[in-house]
Amino acid sequence: MRGEVDPQQSLFAYFSPESRVPENHPLRAIKRRADAALKAISSRLDGLYSSTGRPSIAPERLLNGQLLIALYSVRSDRAFCEQLDYNLLFRWFLDMSLDEAGLDQSNFSRLRERLVETDIAQRFFDEVVKTARREGLLSDEHFTVDGTLIEAWASLKSIRPKDGSPPPTGSDGTGMVDFKGERRTNETHESSTDPEAKLMRKGNGQPAKLSYGGHALMDNRYGLCVDLAVTDSRLHETVAAKDMLARQRGKHRHPLTLGADKAYCTRGFIDHLRQHGTVPHIARIEGRRTPGLDGRTTRHESYRISQRKRKRVEEIFGWLKTVGGLRKSRFIGQARTQLYAHLAGAAYNLLRISRLAMV
Repeated sequence: MRGEVDPQQSLFAYFSPESRVPENHPLRAIKRRADAALKAISSRLDGLYSSTGRPSIAPERLLNGQLLIALYSVRSDRAFCEQLDYNLLFRWFLDMSLDEAGLDQSNFSRLRERLVETDIAQRFFDEVVKTARREGLLSDEHFTVDGTLIEAWASLKSIRPKDGSPPPTGSDGTGMVDFKGERRTNETHESSTDPEAKLMRKGNGQPAKLSYGGHALMDNRYGLCVDLAVTDSRLHETVAAKDMLARQRGKHRHPLTLGADKAYCTRGFIDHLRQHGTVPHIARIEGRRTPGLDGRTTRHESYRISQRKRKRVEEIFGWLKTVGGLRKSRFIGQARTQLYAHLAGAAYNLLRISRLAMV
């Protein structure tokens, strides 16, 4: 038997979301560091209130909301706003009271359009990196660079010839374009949904998909991501690597070594590293003679350590794609994808820092 159910409840109940979050919850350490990073860029956030009017929601809540979306693998802004109505942990992280009205997905979209035109997301990511440096979790000596493909939101059905001619349609009634016997290239075709996404394949025998290029620069000490870039997928990985290294030199960081896979084993890139005083710890291609990368470099133990450490960069891409939601972009356009990549990268670093520091 169920027994008797007492229908009477207390007339008043007073508690705050703060009291419901355990003292040892790992999100407390992440929130403390995220709030400090937001405070450091408060002047940039205040600029959103000046010229274009007051945003529909506070920019701090959008940035913290994107951190939660990445940390808890929430599938969309709409699903996140729905969870805000009953998830006390999310309300506590966003400093929302229990009786405060929730957020609307359209508020996220409108404010994101304004953030795309600024560098706030990148500055927030940089502040998180500075937090790791202040806590002694970063070095300025040994780094690793690597690239991957981020699948675009646009479908292959949206590919159209650039000359405006109507594409042949299939007979199955699904709307799928029939490209049988027709060669599709980025020079002759583009997506009508997302023209910035380009056809690219991961390797021989793999299907070509509309994609963006994703690039990461990792510190070898604890595997923290110090830079992230989303580019045209046709851009060679070495070009993005040069840009990221140039940003590090602009911050007075001069890597002593740089580890990478065979895709970076080119004469131009190795010469570029040598000119800036960086030793190329790059995987060699058998049978290729590359000046600047010979036995005088590869015979050292430091080269073998870099080749072993460089594989940890796959952990960054693995987390961003499986947990952070970057396997397939949820946004149209390179700028919006880059905005979310910086916030997802900041979430990854905050999670790593909280575990490494254990406070």
